[in-house]
Amino acid sequence: MPRLILFDLDGTLIDTAPELAAAVNALLARLGRPPVPLAQVRTWIGRGARELLRQALRHHDVDGGESPSVDAAWAGFERDCAAACGTRSAPYPGVVSTLDALQAKGMRLALITNKESVLTQRVLAAHRLTSYFDLIVAGDTLPVRKPDPAVLRHALDTFGVEADDALFIGDSAIDVQAARNAGVPVWAVSYGYDSAALRGDHAPDRLVDSLDALLTHPTHITLS
Repeated sequence: MPRLILFDLDGTLIDTAPELAAAVNALLARLGRPPVPLAQVRTWIGRGARELLRQALRHHDVDGGESPSVDAAWAGFERDCAAACGTRSAPYPGVVSTLDALQAKGMRLALITNKESVLTQRVLAAHRLTSYFDLIVAGDTLPVRKPDPAVLRHALDTFGVEADDALFIGDSAIDVQAARNAGVPVWAVSYGYDSAALRGDHAPDRLVDSLDALLTHPTHITLS
């Protein structure tokens, strides 16, 4: 059984798409561009706020979404994201109760996200989730981010856990690729932002409809 469980954030623990869409559309309004629908923004989530910005600019062909437009727009967009954090997001059903149960069992829990640190801390604090995690690795914690295996290996090394003794849970092809690259078993949730890509080389070891599958699956999580 796992000794360490690693979680993605956006699309796995918390539905942040509505507030990220609000930040994107605030930026586009300042640029005199029309808003984009929530469904479109959902497809851009998973590589961090800076890449989300790049995708939004590219969508409206603002200098092809390349620098210097991204650099010029970043400070304002980061403020938009920070202001929106926690205002339109919510943990998915089963998340809080599952984290409660795992923490009560003494399970080590870590968060591995491509979201920038300041935004990660804000949204976790808004939903009172910070205290569940023994380690938080955000998109700017290390020089690299998912799918680079160094991100997951950093967590493994922190706790002295072998890859086979950990489990990573995400919602995207990026998450599956990161876990595969690090040799870590991986589950994915079916309700996230990239579920259509979870097939073929990006198929997880298990696809679940709710995080409480960690507690109810026949091979449910117990302490080693």
